[in-house]
Amino acid sequence: MRIVDMGDGTLAPRDERPHEPGPELLWNESYYLDFVSEDGGLGGYVRFGLYPNWGRAWFWACLVGGDRRPVLIADHDARLPSGGDPAVTGDGYTAAQRTLEPMRTARLTLASDDLHLDLEWRTAGGVYGYALTPRYEIPCQVTGTIDGEPFAGHGERDHSWGVRDWWSVSWLWSSGRLADGTFLHGMQANVGVALPWPAFTVPPGGEVEHVENFSAAGEFADDRPSGARLGFPGLGTTVEPLAGASLELISPDGAPARFSRSMCRFVADDGRVGHGWTEWHQPPGWREHGWGHLV
Repeated sequence: MRIVDMGDGTLAPRDERPHEPGPELLWNESYYLDFVSEDGGLGGYVRFGLYPNWGRAWFWACLVGGDRRPVLIADHDARLPSGGDPAVTGDGYTAAQRTLEPMRTARLTLASDDLHLDLEWRTAGGVYGYALTPRYEIPCQVTGTIDGEPFAGHGERDHSWGVRDWWSVSWLWSSGRLADGTFLHGMQANVGVALPWPAFTVPPGGEVEHVENFSAAGEFADDRPSGARLGFPGLGTTVEPLAGASLELISPDGAPARFSRSMCRFVADDGRVGHGWTEWHQPPGWREHGWGHLV
């Protein structure tokens, strides 16, 4: 298994475990898991966001697409878990992520009034560590059951730790897989300057490779995301939202931010098509620095 560490070179399987919190109110330990069926017709995501100094956990889970009605669970006042892997219980649900083999396999279980998930994420191609913040992303094959029915698809899981201030910076994050097995991932924050943004690809059956000079641009209609353009050198890709599962996030002092996340269709310029997830984060004043650029 390949680990591409763009940071300080210390990323290791031990980082699957929780980290010592910093002193900041918005210090956060976050675990994401998303998934899309092989045909792109059904997908969802789950997030555990632990704020030890704010005294709460955020838990999100959604399912969109197919012939099912959309499901969205959003609990911003869950009890903080204790111990190792994240596990939360709230009104009408229980959820847990278990690391079965560090950096290789993780299992998610969710039992709620509206949705039951029992899914495994198995690493496909290795692990990618960010340089700008303590975080890693893992492209995966995803299998298991949804409401007792078999599921097979792909997705990504990630783990980050550090200050997570949702109300200061806008960004575009996107992760997908083309039908030939190529994984794509890129993230760009809108901070008014160009930086070496985290991005990688995985060729069919291959390993994670960092991509230089990634860029992205979001598109909006009436302040709602309507698409995006991803600039992987030699592999320009258009993102088309299919089904959204967005949230309003309220800061400790009452400021709102819109977290827009959608299951999407990815169309590469060479004609290849795939599916995945994209987020367009919209904090207060999100338009002030524009919305990304292509280089």
